[in-house]
Amino acid sequence: MRTAVTEMFGVDLPIFAFSHCRDVVVEASRAGGMGILGAAWMTPEELEASLRWIDDHVGGRPYGVDVTFPGSYVPLGDERDPDQILPPEHRAFVGGLLDDAGVPRLPADDASSFLREHADKMKMTPRDAERSLEIALRHPIKFAVGAMGVPPRHVVDRVHAAGIKVGALVGAVKHGLKQRDAGVDVLIAQGTEAGGHVGRVSSMVLWPQLVDAMAPIPVLAAGGIGRGRQFAAAMALGVAGIWCGSIWLGTRESELTPEMKDRLFAARTEDAVVSKALTGKTCRLLKSAYTEAWERGDAPKPLAFPLQSILGGEPLRRAERAHRLDWWTYAVGQIVGDMKSETTVRQIFADFLTEYVEAVDHVEALTTEER
Repeated sequence: MRTAVTEMFGVDLPIFAFSHCRDVVVEASRAGGMGILGAAWMTPEELEASLRWIDDHVGGRPYGVDVTFPGSYVPLGDERDPDQILPPEHRAFVGGLLDDAGVPRLPADDASSFLREHADKMKMTPRDAERSLEIALRHPIKFAVGAMGVPPRHVVDRVHAAGIKVGALVGAVKHGLKQRDAGVDVLIAQGTEAGGHVGRVSSMVLWPQLVDAMAPIPVLAAGGIGRGRQFAAAMALGVAGIWCGSIWLGTRESELTPEMKDRLFAARTEDAVVSKALTGKTCRLLKSAYTEAWERGDAPKPLAFPLQSILGGEPLRRAERAHRLDWWTYAVGQIVGDMKSETTVRQIFADFLTEYVEAVDHVEALTTEER
């Protein structure tokens, strides 16, 4: 396939695979697309190790890194002691939820060390993002993507000076205009069907709006894409490629445990709900007892970003350790309803292309005159 982004990045297929798992990134790039590593949950040491591993295994194929530049957040220092930065009433609320459900507590020493480690991993402020980006720029990345806000102009200039393209995820035309003014090279139009932080506009409406408003900047379609027919529909609306995240969670290469994957495979499309339970911002994630508890009348107001993410570390770890995944959640889009069993990144690429061709043939058959 030849589009503006295949030419820009030297890839065979305009399929961009976002994942927090380095294995998915490598397999996607080796399959002819481009893997994008999500760096937001990594310490600097973990990010450096993951990038070195990708360099060693990607076979010289292009890949990218995604960081967060939130528009609104609580500034945090380097010392992120949960006892100091999390309100006691919020900790009591989430702890009480799992106590009442009979979910065993973590051993005291484990809980303390995990909370500090988890708080340190929540690299979700602009300063953290710049630090992660500097690490990434020491590696042969080809694409640096920002999410949740507009990257500062000096960041865009720094990436461009390294000969690397800049992308940004947006959920509305007005956000796209701000990113264009900041100098980004590619926009990812993420409809509300997507997993993670989302806006309110559906993909079918958003994609062509941004294609028209951003021309000649290429636009990638995101949100609700997990099959070849959706790939074909997106391309028919004028985008230059697709950006997928949720679909890789059910692969053999995914970072999720078998139990977690089974929870996703059992989910329906409507089980991917929008909630502030996980991060304090509107985020589409898997419905669970934990997300529903935050909708109760006695629930406190969710904390500002990224404090709510830090708060959720201990209760979700308790649920995982106790195999009580009815209390576990994860960011996932509405495509979860089509994810039924474990597969591989390579197989998803093959299925994408097979169904894409079938969809294009179907449309051509409808519009071809018999002679």
